[in-house]
Formats: sequence, structure tokens, C-alpha cells
Amino acid sequence: MSQIHPTALISPSAQIDETAIIGPYCIVGDEVSIGAHTVLHRHVVVTKLTRIGQHNEFYQFASIGEDPQDLKYAGERTWLEIGDHNTIREACSLHRGTAQDGELTKIGSHNLLMVNTHVAHDCVIGDHNVLANNVGVAGHVTIGDHTIIGGNSGIHQFCTVDDYSLIGGASLILKDVAAFTMVSGNPAKAHGLNIEGMRRKGWSKETINVLRQAYRTIFRSGLTTAQALEVLHSELLAKEPKIQLLIDSLQNSSRGVVR
Repeated sequence: MSQIHPTALISPSAQIDETAIIGPYCIVGDEVSIGAHTVLHRHVVVTKLTRIGQHNEFYQFASIGEDPQDLKYAGERTWLEIGDHNTIREACSLHRGTAQDGELTKIGSHNLLMVNTHVAHDCVIGDHNVLANNVGVAGHVTIGDHTIIGGNSGIHQFCTVDDYSLIGGASLILKDVAAFTMVSGNPAKAHGLNIEGMRRKGWSKETINVLRQAYRTIFRSGLTTAQALEVLHSELLAKEPKIQLLIDSLQNSSRGVVR
């Protein structure tokens, strides 16, 4: 049997792995599934229609799978999906999707969401991300992999934050954040590449130098986006395959990127 504290309230339709731990005063609602070795420490509410994977930790007063804060929401069956090995700290709120955008909010694996992080409806968050205290992620936002988002930052709805980028604390993100870039401010501006993050991952000097060339081509050369893309394709992509992530950031952006 699962290790369920006697003060916890569990819906009969919830599916809880026998190795999961449900602590004091937690509430697990209808059609919730909780995977192996996941821990709800205490006072955690998982409202309904939520699928949680393995080896996750949820701290007190986290609100998981609540109705979306969207005036169009009319009680449709929508879902929240959380992967594996995530840490969800105190008072985080993660909301389900809406019928207007795929009916799903999705969070990947190996993420750290610090105190009071809010992830709104229809967001898609990848793997290995850190969202610091009081980060607010509006609806329909996409966050890639290996990003760091500084405390008290806000991300506007429909924005994309691409892989390996870094957002400084207390920043306002109104446009897309290109891969590898370091942005900050209100509104945010680009201030270079996330070089320290690259070094911590053990990337070579050669890789970092080519990415520096790509950054200067996009953000500092005065070229149009089309002209910069041509340089990336013709001169830099063959030297470093990671350049493709920058190309994708520019080509896929519908809001324009933070510059």
C-alpha cells in the first residue's frame, strides 16, 4: 500500500503508486495519477485531472491541477501533466490547460520550481529548467530545456523561452528569448550569451567562440533577420551544429526576439 497519512483526503478515482508518499493534510482529487516514489510532503492539493510521474517532490501549500484562470474556461475536461524528478517548492501553483489550446499544461522532467512560482494554463515547459522564487509564467508560454529564470520575473502570454537561455531577476519578458541568450530588464533586453552556463556544462572554447560569432551576427551587426540567418547557414552552422537552435529561435518566433 501507498504510504498515505491518515489526515490526507484521497479521491476513490485517484491512482497512487504503492511507493508514493502522501503526507499530512494533503488532498488528492478525482482522476489524479501519482507515480512511483513521488512525495507530497504536507498540505499539498492536487485538485483533479492531473498525471504526475515518478520521483517528484511537492512541498507545502502547492496547488496542483487547479482550474485555469481564463474567462473562457467553462468547466471543460482539461489536464495537467508532470514528468519525473521535478521539485515543486512551497506555494507553487500549476494550472490545467484550456479547450482553446490543446487541453493540456505540460511540465517535463528534472525541473526546479522555487517558492511561489506560477505556471498558467496551456504552458509547455521542457526539462532541466530552474524557475526561481515568484516567477510568473502567463498562459500559452513555451519554455525549452536548460533555462534559468530569475526571481520575480514575469513572462507574457504566448512567449517562447528557448534552450540554454538565462533571464535575469525581476525581468519583464514581452518577446521571445532566443536560445543561449542572456536577457534582463523591464522590458528585457539582450546582454550577451549565457557563457557561464555553457562553461558549467563543459562546452569547449571552440563551441563557445562560434556561438559568440553567431550572437554578434544576429544582435550586433546591423543585419536584418533574413541576412543574419543567411550568414548562420552559410558560414557558421557547419562549424557548430548548436547554431541550429539559434536559427530555430529566429525562424519560429512569431513575436520577435528580445534584443
